[in-house]
Amino acid sequence: MLIRQRYDLDRTVRLVINCVLFAGLIWLVNTLKGVLLPFCVGCLIAYLFEPFVQFNRQLLKLKGRVAATFVTLFEMTFFFMALCYLFVPMIIKESSQMAALLKTYAGSEFNIPFIPDSLHDFLRKHVDFEFVASKLSHDEWVKMIEEGLSASRQVITGSLTLIMSLFSWIIVFLYVVFIMIDYEKISAGFSRMVMPKYRRIVFKIGRDVKNSMNHYFRGQALVSFIVGILFSIGFLIIGLPMAVVLGMFIGLLNMVPYLQLISLIPTTLICIVVSVSGGTAFWTLFWEAIAVYCIVQAIQDLILTPKIIGKAMSLNPALIFLSLSVWGTLFGFIGLIIAIPLTTLLLAYYDEYFIRPHERRQHIKAKISNRQKG
Repeated sequence: MLIRQRYDLDRTVRLVINCVLFAGLIWLVNTLKGVLLPFCVGCLIAYLFEPFVQFNRQLLKLKGRVAATFVTLFEMTFFFMALCYLFVPMIIKESSQMAALLKTYAGSEFNIPFIPDSLHDFLRKHVDFEFVASKLSHDEWVKMIEEGLSASRQVITGSLTLIMSLFSWIIVFLYVVFIMIDYEKISAGFSRMVMPKYRRIVFKIGRDVKNSMNHYFRGQALVSFIVGILFSIGFLIIGLPMAVVLGMFIGLLNMVPYLQLISLIPTTLICIVVSVSGGTAFWTLFWEAIAVYCIVQAIQDLILTPKIIGKAMSLNPALIFLSLSVWGTLFGFIGLIIAIPLTTLLLAYYDEYFIRPHERRQHIKAKISNRQKG
């Protein structure tokens, strides 16, 4: 039986002090957000790289974390540079081709069967294709590179804003290095900050959330990367412009379940532009693109998700949509990303602490009742 405590002077003062401290903490975080942001980014990157650090320690039989940390950073840098070397020239080429197609579409009159001309008029009225084409052209890429080199020279000559921006990135890099080296000690330090009487429940919830997030995020990130590669290959096979960019964009959208359906809009627009500009017939290219969607989605649902994520995505589609709506409304885009693991965790808690105890009580009552009848 709960005993309601009276609000005497001492308890009221403590409550007011706690509220003031809480408000002061919020004010302090808001004031220091510019300083805390690099630390938070460093923590996130270190968290994502931690499995690779552990893998390198086991593979290379390294005792400490320092060598494993620098090996991991070298591997990630090499991987990023390799991706840039492979994909950047291809993206520049695709962007230039798309720019030429957009210029042709902006000044042409063409009829596509079963698509009203009003759609073309609407697109030409509300989209500045000449401006978009200029931003995708090869000259624009050259200009961006020249501006980057110019910015580098400005850093050398003493541009304060750029120097501070560069300094911020250096701070983030240092945070990543130091956090990765002492990742285990920092995690233990955060654990000791919890008051002893709350540690049991807080640690249990923390472990469950961590395991759920680890399982979902790292698995879903791998699935999204593979899906992006598959879409890029599929679009390259059918000859769709911007294949790599569009494919990797769809892979990024895949971090949120069913959000990749949004990509049907730019895919359809690209098919329209290509068909009007004298390429493949619209419906032929459109249905080929839809076939790519169906094949990749089948591979994802039947092979990738069961093998990599397992039951993390085994929620009913209606429940997935509901959880995305609720968490997205509460926390915005971050809520969309954490919706599935948190919903799965809450359902597991509900089953463990409410459904199963109730079933056990019912089972015990049924046993007692059968014994009395016997």
